[in-house]
This record gives sequence, structure tokens and C-alpha cells, in this order.
Amino acid sequence: MSVDKTSDGEPAGPLAPVGFFDSSLNEVRKQVFFLWSRTVFILCVFVLGVLSLFWGSQYNTESNYPNLHVWVVDFDGLVDPYITNDTIVGPVVTNVTKKYEASSGLHLGYHIKSAADFDYNPWNVRQAIYDEHAYAAVIVNPNATSLLRSAITTDNTTYDPTGAIETVIISARDENTYYTYILPDLAILQNMVLAEFGPLWARDLISSSTNLSSIPAQVINPAIGFTSLDLRPFAPAVAAPAVTIGLIYLIIISFFNFPFLMPVHALFMKPDGHPPLKVPHWLIWRILSSITAYFFLSFFYSLVSLAFEIPFTNSPAPDTVSANNANAYGRGSFVVFWMLNWVGMAALGFPCENMAMVLGFPWSSFFLIFWVITNVATGFYSLDLASPFFRWGYAWPLHRIVEALRTILFGTHSRIGLNFGVLFAWIAVSLAFYPVATFIMRWKMKRGL
Repeated sequence: MSVDKTSDGEPAGPLAPVGFFDSSLNEVRKQVFFLWSRTVFILCVFVLGVLSLFWGSQYNTESNYPNLHVWVVDFDGLVDPYITNDTIVGPVVTNVTKKYEASSGLHLGYHIKSAADFDYNPWNVRQAIYDEHAYAAVIVNPNATSLLRSAITTDNTTYDPTGAIETVIISARDENTYYTYILPDLAILQNMVLAEFGPLWARDLISSSTNLSSIPAQVINPAIGFTSLDLRPFAPAVAAPAVTIGLIYLIIISFFNFPFLMPVHALFMKPDGHPPLKVPHWLIWRILSSITAYFFLSFFYSLVSLAFEIPFTNSPAPDTVSANNANAYGRGSFVVFWMLNWVGMAALGFPCENMAMVLGFPWSSFFLIFWVITNVATGFYSLDLASPFFRWGYAWPLHRIVEALRTILFGTHSRIGLNFGVLFAWIAVSLAFYPVATFIMRWKMKRGL
């Protein structure tokens, strides 16, 4: 601290405080103004750039609706023992779909598929939806017209109109996309089909000179309907944090592993009554201790989901049958869940450690914000609705974690080998860079940077 001096050069005590605009602070004020302006400018540019990535992932989503593919497959009258050329349900559904697909309004990407593409087997369509070749399918059942007409001749009072057409989805694949975009649009198509079919069916009944009073009421109206089949429903609601917002905390916890443990690691390098540890041994200790820390942290992170009764002991289910919480690995699902969180935490955490060493504090906070935003933007939202620019999100850790979690918890189509492979690749690259980041950190410390 600067002090006043007497005429003989002896210290006279600390300088007295002065006002903000005192002339003695001219140089300090300039330096402070410059550093303040530079820092705020960097923060503003960073906010604009990084937040644009998040907003950009949702920008112009409506124009990408056609990327959400929906198949319409007409089996009506094409499968034994219901083969006939006198069909009415299937042609109405396909014609309405073509009109809707050709309309200028916003709608999903509807595609008329031939029954031959699925070997004339509606169950193959279900399998294709489970395998995520499309987001949904509208299946006109083989007996749609036959059952409707036979209900007239046999006076079938148990006829169920909803057996004519089946809508197949798999909401656990991405509940936000289904509830926000797909299901509302499918409802529009269904209403259009019913509105088109009603008058056509009424004219058919009148022209056939049938005694309408003898026909069961549901055969006249609505005559046909839709059954919705959700192969893997998203439930219970408490599972949402495990595959969405809760994963943000997985990133944050992995990030804060570094500042909490770095002072502990530094004890090995301070010659305080003992020689310093060799740098290679120090690096190995830090890597192994971080992996072990992630092991325990991920376990307690996983215990939260277990404590709030997210199902982990259900048996797997056939791909083409609707099942709630069909855990992919039965009673071993929690262990796989924990291992995924462990590997995921390491894949998310080691890049944070590297950047913390390279950038130092407080600038490493920039990387944390960037890391959270880019992972959330590509992990929680459908990349099919995003600009092609965001295709890099398929390689980002959180996207792979979310996809694997849905397989474990809900039994969705499995790419878990690929998911773990991408996460291990992130760990391998991070560990390869780890010595470089450590060298940069030690170099900056020696120079007081």
C-alpha cells in the first residue's frame, strides 16, 4: 500500500481516501474504465453468440414440420381373408392425406406407403415406427371396409368403429415433439378423414336402399374411427427430470468437481515438509481421482431417480406391443442407468476440467455456459426440427445420454452401443488433451497470469 512520507523520507502512514473524481486517480480511472468496457463488451458478445445457438435451435421450427415423417398405409381389402376391390375406408384416408399433404398450410411430412412395402403385414409398420424410421403411422386395417359392411348385413350391435384405423406413435422417443407438434396435427388429419367419410358413407347407405332403422347406430355414425396405439408411452411424470432438466445438474456437478478438488490435488505439489510429486504421477492421480469422484457422484445422482420411484425393475416388452416403462434391462436397469450417468458425467466433466485449466477463473464460466446451452439445445429438442447447422448435436454428449436414458427407462429403440461409444470418445479425447491443459495451467501460474 502506498504511504505518505515525511521530509526525511520516513513513512507517515497510509494515504487518505479521496473522491472518485480526484486528479490523483486519473490514470487509475482510465485503466478501470478500459478494463470495465472490455469485460462488458466481451460478455455482451458472448451472450449474443452463445444464446443465439439456443434460440437458433428453435428458430423457424414450423418450416421443418415436414421433417417429422408420418406414414399412411392402406391395407384395406388387401390381406386374406378380406381381399376385395369394393373398399371405401382406405381410399378416403389416402385421398384426404394427399389433399392435406398438398395444402399450403403447416403440416407434418405425410407419405403414402404401399402395403407391399411391409409384406402386407400391419405389424411390420409398428416395428418400423418402433425402429424410428418415422415418427408415426396411420394404418387402415385390412378388414376396415369388410367389417363395416358386414355390420349392416349381420346387424352387428357390437361393431366398434375405432377398429377401422390405427394410429401408431412412440411418445417416449420425444414427448415434447409428440405432444406439441405430432398429436395435434394427427388430430387435424383424423377430423378431415371423418368429415370426408361421413357424407360419402351416408350416400352409400341411401343408394343401397338399406332400411336404416335396422342398422346399428354406430354403423351409421361415426361408422369409422381411430384407435391410438402408443408403443412406449412417456410416463410417469416424475421421469421427466431424469431425461430433461435434471441432466443440466449433471453438467454442473461435473463442472464443480474441478474447483472443489483442485486445492486438494495441489497439496501434492507444495513442498511443505515433503518433496513434490512427479508431474506424470500427479496427472495420473488427478485423472483417476476424478473418475472415482464421478463414480460416486453419479451414483448419488442416480439414487434420486430411484428414491422417487421411477421404475427400474419392469421386464422388457415386445417392440410392437404397447408397454408402460418397459425397462430395457429388467432388474438390471438401474445399474445400467448408473453406469450411463457415470460415463456421461465423465464425458461432460473432463472437457470442463480441461477448459478450467486453460482459461482459468472467471473465464472458465464462459465455457460452462457454452457447454450447458449447446448440450441442452441439441439434447432436449428434436434435431429434425432444427436447422441442418445443428447436426453436430448428434455428436454432443447430452444428446447421446438422453437417447440412451430413454432406452433404459422406456424400452425405446436401442442405440445404446453407439451412445456409449460417443461418450467414451469424448472421454478419450479429453484425456489426451489433459496433459496439455495442465501444462498451460502451470505455465500461466508461474507467470502470474
